[in-house]
Formats: sequence, structure tokens, C-alpha cells
Amino acid sequence: MRWPTAWRSRPEPGSPLRSPPRGVGSSNEAPRDNARVTEPISPSPWRLSVAPMLDWTDKHCRTFHRKITRHTRLYTEMVNSGAILHGDQERHLAFNADEHPVALQLGGSDPADLGACARVAERFGYDEVNLNCGCPSERVQKGAFGACLMAEAPLVADGVKAMRDACSLPVTVKHRIGIDRIERYEFVRDFVGTVADAGCEVFIVHARNAWLQGLSPKENRDIPPLRYELVYQLKREFPHLTIVINGGIKTNAEIETHLQHVDGVMVGREAYHNPWLMHDWDQRFWGETEPSALTREAVEAEMVAYMAQQMQTAAVPWAHMARHMLGLRHGLAGARRWRQVWSDHKLKALSPLEVSRLAAQAQ
Repeated sequence: MRWPTAWRSRPEPGSPLRSPPRGVGSSNEAPRDNARVTEPISPSPWRLSVAPMLDWTDKHCRTFHRKITRHTRLYTEMVNSGAILHGDQERHLAFNADEHPVALQLGGSDPADLGACARVAERFGYDEVNLNCGCPSERVQKGAFGACLMAEAPLVADGVKAMRDACSLPVTVKHRIGIDRIERYEFVRDFVGTVADAGCEVFIVHARNAWLQGLSPKENRDIPPLRYELVYQLKREFPHLTIVINGGIKTNAEIETHLQHVDGVMVGREAYHNPWLMHDWDQRFWGETEPSALTREAVEAEMVAYMAQQMQTAAVPWAHMARHMLGLRHGLAGARRWRQVWSDHKLKALSPLEVSRLAAQAQ
């Protein structure tokens, strides 16, 4: 067996907790005097991102999120390679120009198919193509992709190589720290090492195991314990790779803590249910110097205009788009009544502007 080069220079015990956060291709110099560096010289493109979430992160959701944060990386829902190669590509892949930077997440395992999908992703203008090796659903397992691919690291490596050969986009992998009862660090280490040897430089790691038997996808998001230290250990062992942590992250304080150990943080359900969490990310994490003047009311007004435009040009019902912004007033007085108005399908004959006025009156 050929040992991946990434495994050949493991840090000695007592070495610094981590090297400075950085993006692909940046300096590998260690911090002086074992000091922990909490701010990168130049933020990694993967410093902050919103996770791909099935039935949630469609183009309307991503457009809404982009109105709150300009720089945070956004991901599509997982799209099956077969749907791209044999289905309606425009329906599955079209996105709005203001969504950049935006990544396509693929579900699949056949290297030739993945390579063909990567070419399509580049043609559509995506900024990244990401391979899902973390979804535990039975439907995904029957298609021989998702989390079960962690047991087939050489196949994942072949898929990564095929995608890299087919396009010039960054090819990344999102995965778990283990599957079923396999909880040894060596399992995820060997997976990352093998896939890195195929040229993958960015790994997004959900810090839970995926139980392929006995738990539903929803239970897999909560029941397997979070083990952030394993992700930190990956960064220590593979300092030249970009390691992004995901799983159960809910506050900016938690994000700041994780960024002391890894290159980036991916937030999932909290970004969807409490999107205002992101309102100062551009200043706090991306280095914008101008203070944010953003307001919830301004974001809602922009979404109202967007919904009206989409209704006119694409015949998309406003309720299909409004559902993504129901968390905008999370934690505020009157938020429940505001959500009830925007969720009331009896109002579907009204324009988004009229619904917005009713929602404001209901608070």
C-alpha cells in the first residue's frame, strides 16, 4: 500500500495546536513561540459558509442569504449526478448571478459521471464542486453514495481525480468523522489522506458519525455525539489542507473558537432558522471595515421585490420563496405573528408587497 504523502510528517507531541488559518496555497510557516494565531493574513475562501441542506438551500434561499452576507460561501442542495446527466439541467442547476460565491454539491459515486457533472458545473458558472460523502439517508445509500462512500476511500479518490481532470474548479469533499460504530480517529484520517492524494485540498468535516443503520437522517443530525477534537486533530495532522468544521454550531462565539483550530466553519440549520446571525459576518469574519447598516426591514423589502420579480418572470409562487425568510425576525417581539402572516396560504392571491404590509401590521 502506498502511504499518502500527507501522513509522512506528523507533528510531534507538544507541537503547536495549529498553524495559522489559511486558504489553499498560502504559507505553511508555523507561528512563532508556539503562539496561537486566530486571524489569517488573508481569509480562506472557506472561512464561513452555509451548509447544503436538502429542500432548503435552493436558489431562493441562497438569494435571501446573500442579502444578509456578501462574502459567505453558499452551497446548493445535493444534486444527484443522474439528475444532471439525464434530467433538466436548467431546473437543477440555474442560479441567480448575485449568489456568488456559490458551490454545487454533487451526490454520486461513478467517477466518469462525476467528471461529466463537474464539466457541467463549470459551464453553469459555479465557483466550486463539492462531493457529498456525509448524507446517511437510505435512499442515498441505495444509490451507493453519501456517507457510505467513507468506506470506499479509493473510489472517492477516483471520483475526485475525475472531477479535477474535467474542470478547473476547486473540487472539495464534505464528509463525517466516521460511519456506524467506527469511532477511531484513524478511520477519518486514512479517508482524508487517501482522498488528498488524489488532489483534494479542501475537506468539510461534519463532526459526527453517520449511522447508516438504525437512525433516520434527522436523528443522525442530533444523536451521534459531536467530537470537534477529531476535526482539530485532522488540521494538526494535515496542516497543508484546508479543513472546515461543521455540526451543531449556533453562535458567533462558537465560530470564533473553532477558527482558532481550523480554517473555516460551515453553519447549517442555525443559519436557516436564525438567518440574522449572519448580519455582521462580513465585518466580524471577512474583514470589511465599514460598519453594517443592514436592517431586517431592508432585507425583507429586498426579498419582496425579488419575489415580485420571480412571480412575473418565472411564475414562482411567493410562498415558495417566503418560506426561507420566516426566521428573519427570530427572537423579536411579534415574530410569531409576522411568521403567521407570511405562512398564510389564504393570502396567496395577494402580492408580496401587500402581504408584507399585513405582516408589519400584525407585529
